[in-house]
Amino acid sequence: MKHALLLAAIILMPASASGEETMDHSHMSQAMPGHGAPVNIEAGQSAFAAIAEIVALLENDPMTDWSRVDIQALRDHLADMDRVTLQTRVAVEPVTGGAIFTVSGDGETAAAAQRMMLAHAPFLAAATGFTVEAKPTDDGAVWRVTSKNASDEAQIRGLGFYGLLAIGSHHQPHHLALARGEPMH
Repeated sequence: MKHALLLAAIILMPASASGEETMDHSHMSQAMPGHGAPVNIEAGQSAFAAIAEIVALLENDPMTDWSRVDIQALRDHLADMDRVTLQTRVAVEPVTGGAIFTVSGDGETAAAAQRMMLAHAPFLAAATGFTVEAKPTDDGAVWRVTSKNASDEAQIRGLGFYGLLAIGSHHQPHHLALARGEPMH
């Protein structure tokens, strides 16, 4: 409702005495759906948007080997990311230099936590210089993340498990590699 009122105010606003003009029809047609120019940026739900982005990259790459493309593997990984991000429980134990993160969940969520945490531990260590130890548990996995640099302790605890999982720019190339049928990690 607020957007509709704002749009109506802009459309109906008279030109000012100083010579400023209101938005002309060509600009308005670009701003309003159904008038030629696309307005959507996000392709819907985030996993769908990530898949759409990868599909576009593959389609625009003349070197794509379509016989190896595996969008299902990417979808499965994105489902793991969703489960770990939204369905896990995390217990945090502060330790000298960092924290121990015990991540748990039920069924597929526990399995997703194991896959994600064991696979991402070396990437986190490489991106930060932190010591990252990962081990599976019956209902998930445990990360012990520490640093010899005392100033990193607050960052490790402040970011917490989810923030640490997001560190590094390896996710996007990893998703493209998965879709291309290349090794997962």
